[in-house]
Amino acid sequence: MNATVAAWSAAVTLAVTGAITGVYYAFSVAVMPGLNAADAGTAIRAMTSINRRIQNPLFFVTFFGPLVAATVTGVFLLILGKRSAGALFLMAAAVYLAGAFIPTVAINVPMNGNLDAAGVPTDPAEAVRVWASYSSAWTWWNSVRAGASLISLLLAGLGVYLSGTSR
Repeated sequence: MNATVAAWSAAVTLAVTGAITGVYYAFSVAVMPGLNAADAGTAIRAMTSINRRIQNPLFFVTFFGPLVAATVTGVFLLILGKRSAGALFLMAAAVYLAGAFIPTVAINVPMNGNLDAAGVPTDPAEAVRVWASYSSAWTWWNSVRAGASLISLLLAGLGVYLSGTSR
């Protein structure tokens, strides 16, 4: 195993984990508060549009990337005898899996599908109820994803640091 390959793999891990952390963070601190400030019907239409368009190849690279790249990097580093660094990358993958990947698949995406299927209620009061229920739960879980992604990024960063030492 070549140390250069491990270094490139680590760089990819940092890039995709940083990118997805930024996506989740931006949704929690800007997109959702911005949609909450709009009328409920507009917010539902906008979020439905976002949910449809975010499903694209670039997003999928950043969504699956941290799990794959951190795991591959961890294995590479273990092969190179960098046990502490390798373990940190594997922990980064595990944190991302448990705190970002699984909640996305099990909670946020199904919520998106339910919002899309429901459409925009014709009664404005019902639209407010639907949006408020969706937005608060979705944003909470999105913030969990952001936090887990950030922890994963920090673990990978520490792994990069330790990979340069003799451990």
